Amino acid sequence: MTDKDKIQKIVSKFMRIHYVALIIALVVVFRIVQVQYLDKDAISPDDLYHSVKLEAKRGSILATDGRPLAISTQSYRLCMDCTAAHDTIWDQEIDGLASSLAKLFKNKSAKEYKKQLNTARKTNDRHIFVGNRRISYLEMKEVKEFPILKYGKFRGGLVLEQKNNREHPFGSLASRTIGHINVNGQGAGIEKSLNYKLEGTPGKQYMIRQLGGQYIRVAGEEVIPAQDGYDIRTTIDIDIQEAAEKAMREQLAKSELLEGGTAVVMEVSTGAVRAIVNMKKMGNGKFDESYNYAIGEATEPGSTLKLATLVSLIEDGYITLNTPTDGGNGEWFYNKVRFSDTRTGGYGKMTVEEAFGKSSNVCFAKLAVEHYGQSMEDEMTFVSRITNMKIGEKFNLELEGEGYSTIYTPNDTKMWSKVSLPMMAIGYGMLITPLHTLTFYNAIANDGKMMKPYFIESYEQDGVIKEGFKPQVISGAICSKNTVTQVKRALRHVVEKGTASRYNDPRYEFSGKTGTAQIATNGRYVDANGYRRHQASFAGFFPSDKPKYSCIVVLYSAKTRQNFYGGTWATPIFKQISDHIYTTHPEWEAPVKAKGVKPHDHPVIAGGLASEVNTSLNALPLKGETGNIPKEGWITITNKENRIEAKRMKIETGVVPDVRGLGLKDALYILENEGYSVSFEGRGRVGDMIPQPGDTVKFGSAVKLTLKEIR
Repeated sequence: MTDKDKIQKIVSKFMRIHYVALIIALVVVFRIVQVQYLDKDAISPDDLYHSVKLEAKRGSILATDGRPLAISTQSYRLCMDCTAAHDTIWDQEIDGLASSLAKLFKNKSAKEYKKQLNTARKTNDRHIFVGNRRISYLEMKEVKEFPILKYGKFRGGLVLEQKNNREHPFGSLASRTIGHINVNGQGAGIEKSLNYKLEGTPGKQYMIRQLGGQYIRVAGEEVIPAQDGYDIRTTIDIDIQEAAEKAMREQLAKSELLEGGTAVVMEVSTGAVRAIVNMKKMGNGKFDESYNYAIGEATEPGSTLKLATLVSLIEDGYITLNTPTDGGNGEWFYNKVRFSDTRTGGYGKMTVEEAFGKSSNVCFAKLAVEHYGQSMEDEMTFVSRITNMKIGEKFNLELEGEGYSTIYTPNDTKMWSKVSLPMMAIGYGMLITPLHTLTFYNAIANDGKMMKPYFIESYEQDGVIKEGFKPQVISGAICSKNTVTQVKRALRHVVEKGTASRYNDPRYEFSGKTGTAQIATNGRYVDANGYRRHQASFAGFFPSDKPKYSCIVVLYSAKTRQNFYGGTWATPIFKQISDHIYTTHPEWEAPVKAKGVKPHDHPVIAGGLASEVNTSLNALPLKGETGNIPKEGWITITNKENRIEAKRMKIETGVVPDVRGLGLKDALYILENEGYSVSFEGRGRVGDMIPQPGDTVKFGSAVKLTLKEIR
C-alpha cells in the first residue's frame, strides 16, 4: 500500500468517527432543545432532584395513669409489583409467599394466592392489591420478611401504602375533652387546643432520580429528622370518668324532657379535673359529647350560689347558722316582684341553717335586702364580696371555648335594677359556668383555698417529662376559717335534713347543695304558652370531714310546664359517682355499714394487684375464711359462699393470661404490657375473652374482652 493509500484510509476512518460524533452531538442538541423548548413539562428539576417530607408522629393523649386515650397508629395497604422480581427468585419463592399470605389474611388458600400472583406477573401488572384488609405495623414488619417481598420494592415488588389513624382505646370516653382535628386545623378539645404540641415538626431529606426511575438519597446532603409530637398526660382518671359517664347516661335515659347534662369531678387539694362529662341530645334522640357545657355554658346557677350569699352574710358578721329567719307563707314581694318557695304555705320561722337546707328563696332574698339593701354602697359591698371570692374568675384554661362569667354591679345602670340584689342572693342575675361553680365549692372543701382547675399534667416524649404543670392557687383564702367551718356544717345539713336528705348514706358522709334554676330564653323565663326551660344541679364534696373530691352535676331540660328539681334529677348522679369512688378507693378506710348486708356475706371481690386486693379485704367487715391471699403479684379471686380463695396469676410471654374476673383497668395493664392489642365491649369486669386463656399467640395479636356486670 502506497503512502497515498495509507493517508486516504486514515482520512476515511477519521471522517467516519467525525460523522458519528456529529450525529451524537446533534442528538444531544436535539434532546436539549426538546426538553427546554418543545417539551418543557416533560421533565422538571423536581423530577430529578427533590425533597421528601418526613412525617412526624403525632403525640398521644394519656390519662393520668398513662393509659392512652388517643394514640396515632399506622396501617398499611399491601400492594405488589409482580414484574419486579427476577425469574429465578420468583420461581423459587412464589410458593412460600403464597403460603405466608394465606396465613396472614386467612381469606384465600395458598393455591389461590399463587394463581393470583402468577396471573398478575403474566399480564405485567405492576400494582395489585394483596389481601382483604389493611395490616398493622407489627404485621407490616412480618410482611417485610416474606419470601420475594423481603427483597424490597425494586427487587421484590413490595409496595406499602401507609395510612395514619387516630385510635381511641376507650371509645367515646371523655371524647369532648379529648376532641378532634381535621386537615384544615378545625376541631375541638385537646386535639385542637394543643395541636401545636401534638403534631410535631416534619423532617426533610433530598432524593435524586436514577436511571430506571428509582430515587435514592443524595449523598452528602443533610437529612433533617422529623421531631415527633409531645405526648400529653391529662388529669383524667379513666375509672372515675367511666363511672361519671355511666351515671349521666343512665339518668338522661329516664326522661324525654332532658336535653343534656354535665358532670365534673375535681381533686380538692390540687384542682386537677379527674372526670368531665358533657352530653347533649342529638337530632336522632341519642346523647353525644358534642358541646362542652362544663366550661362553655354560662347560665344563672340558681340555688347552688346561695352558698356565696351565706358566706358573705357570715363573713360580714351579720348572721350565724342559728340566726332566726322567717319564710312566712312561702311568698314575699319586693318592688312588685314575687319571691316564692316550693313548699305550699311556706316554711314559717326557722334558723338560717334550716333555711339553707330547705333552699328557701324567701329567706335568702330577705336576708340580702335586710343587710345589703339600704344603699347603693351596701349593694356594692355584697357584689364585692362575691367577686372577691373569685367567683367568675377567668381561668385561662388549656382548652378552648371557656365561657365568660358575668357578675353585674350597681354601676351597670342598664343591667342593675331594684331587684338585682335579692335576685343575686338566690343565684339569678349573674352568669356562671358549671366549672366556676365547682371551683367555688372546691375552695370551701379546701378550707378556703381556691385552686385553679386544670386538665394537663405534663408534656412528655419517650416517657420523659419535658414540661410539667403544678397546681396553681387562685386565692389563698376566699373567706375566714370560721366562715368555712360554718358553711361546711350548713352543706352537710342539706344532705342530712334538707333537700338532698333522701340520698344521705350511713357508710360515708358527703356535703353539698341542690340547685334549681329557670333558663331565660330571649329575656323571658316563661313563654306565651306557659312553657319554661330548667336546669337542675347539685354541687358538693366528699367525704365531708376530709374532702378529697368535689363534684358538680348540672342537667338541662327542654321546654316544659312541669317542675324540675336538682334534688330529684342531679343529686342521684352525684351520689352514683361518689359511691363508685368510695367503693374503689380503699384508702378512705371507712367502715362499710350498708343496710341489708349480713356480716357473714361476702361482697363480690375482684382479683387484681395483690397489695390492692389485700387493702380492700382489710377494709371490709368480712367473717369466715379468706384463704391464703398472696401478698404480691397479680392474683385471681374465686368468690364462694363463705370463703374467698385467691391464686397467683400465671403470666408467660406468648401465652394469653387469664384476666377473667378482673376490672378493665387491671386487665388492660396486664395485656398491654405483654404486647397485645386490646379491644373491649360492655361494662363491668372481664367475663369472656378471645383468644382463650392459655392460647399461644404472637406478640401484637388482638385480644377482645367482653365485660359483664358480675354480682
